Amino acid sequence: MFKQRVVFVHGAGSFGAAAWPKQHGMALAYDALFLRRHGFDPVAEPLPTDFAADAAIVLRALADDGRGAAGGHVVAHSQGAISAMMAAVERPDLVQSLTLVEPACFSLTAELPATAAHRALLQPLFDVRHQLSDEDFHREFVRRVFAAHAPVRGGVGAPAADDGREARRLRLQAPGWDAPLHIVPGVPTLVLTGGWEPLYEEIAGYLRETGALYRTAPGGHRPQDSREGDRAIRTFIADVERSSHAHAS
Repeated sequence: MFKQRVVFVHGAGSFGAAAWPKQHGMALAYDALFLRRHGFDPVAEPLPTDFAADAAIVLRALADDGRGAAGGHVVAHSQGAISAMMAAVERPDLVQSLTLVEPACFSLTAELPATAAHRALLQPLFDVRHQLSDEDFHREFVRRVFAAHAPVRGGVGAPAADDGREARRLRLQAPGWDAPLHIVPGVPTLVLTGGWEPLYEEIAGYLRETGALYRTAPGGHRPQDSREGDRAIRTFIADVERSSHAHAS
């Protein structure tokens, strides 16, 4: 039986299947692939962000399913939304739908107030990150970004302070406002947020104005881990599938 492909693209912190605990069961109905972005490896040393390499990973997952077919749905979280959007701009024929969960697409909203304030807070830290130790960068990053959101901090994705590999990877991640992003024309898009942070609501509002469907669910920066968020993802993909089948018949 043919199963439509769904490609999952993680953000910071956990990667691969570990980043999508509530979506594992989708493999029963779909050909689900849980990707590892560039520089995320359980053994090799972390590498700096490469947006183009991440987009290429997404495209390879969509272009080769081993059955002579190509394309599928893309579900991406946080900074993973950057490569998902870049892949869809480059090859919209391969992307049947985009689900962007708390997308860290700061370059789209760089001139809007919440994004501008976020950049003003973090740009000085990124400017000196190569002069800091992994632990010092981690400590200051957490202080600037997460201290104001203690109730949801555990879901935001900050690495544990004693996890050296994750602290190093965090320091090597490029800021999202440097990503070369453009709006994706003609691809059905869902934006899912946790409704907790004006920064992500600002991005969601921008994408909604360009035609995206907008939903909120509990869970802070990881609404996909809540029952409501998981349902929103599954429902959206199923609706796109039904619509595409209806147009094909």
